Amino acid sequence: MKSLSVLAATLFALAIWQGIVTLTGLPKFILPGPAVVAETWWQNRWLIAEHAWITAIEVIIGLACGTLLGVVTALQLANSRVARVLVQPMLVFTQALPVFALAPLLTLWLGYGLLSKVAMAVLIIYFPITSSFFDGLMRTPQGYLDLARTMQAGKRAVLWHIRIPAALPSLASGMRLAAVYAPIGAVIGEWVGSSQGLGYLMLLANGRAKTDLMFAAMLTLGVFSILLHLIVRRATARMAGEAH
Repeated sequence: MKSLSVLAATLFALAIWQGIVTLTGLPKFILPGPAVVAETWWQNRWLIAEHAWITAIEVIIGLACGTLLGVVTALQLANSRVARVLVQPMLVFTQALPVFALAPLLTLWLGYGLLSKVAMAVLIIYFPITSSFFDGLMRTPQGYLDLARTMQAGKRAVLWHIRIPAALPSLASGMRLAAVYAPIGAVIGEWVGSSQGLGYLMLLANGRAKTDLMFAAMLTLGVFSILLHLIVRRATARMAGEAH
């Protein structure tokens, strides 16, 4: 049933796209139709695949590093009042800064290679992971904590056996958001400074007025983001299920 709904939504979107192209009569270099983009994608499939592989590596490494860093930070915040006073305001401040303003600095500091793109992906998902997991850790049902206190459980035992399992659904929610945001961070990094990746390919195609290639690269990124989200959603659903 889900597959049919996804297929129906895809066909509906393609129909709207083709309808706009037909009704407006816009030239192909401004708005190419779905058939033109599909043909361009097939003709350039190996080029797109090469750049998509680079972006995928950046996103996956960034997602893994951002999740690990967010989990460690959330645990520190939950266990230390001093950390909450010192670190939490800094986390909020980083979210007030526009991402595009930080991308050139990361490129300047870390270079035009893989590291700056991974750092950009980490930066954009760090707060959602940290915030969601921290909220889950701080909202452990009081009944569980009272039972642990009655059984004279130590602080570490309460953390590992009660608070973390109870917070896993919140972490799962943050990871699902991160799976959507991570590709955005990597592509922004590629826009600012790169010689490979889907973001670079889109800029290159736009500069040469190859709008059909730009659409093909953009749709490839969209498909990859959807697949990544589905994979993370499946994995986190199982993880949250084990918590119950």
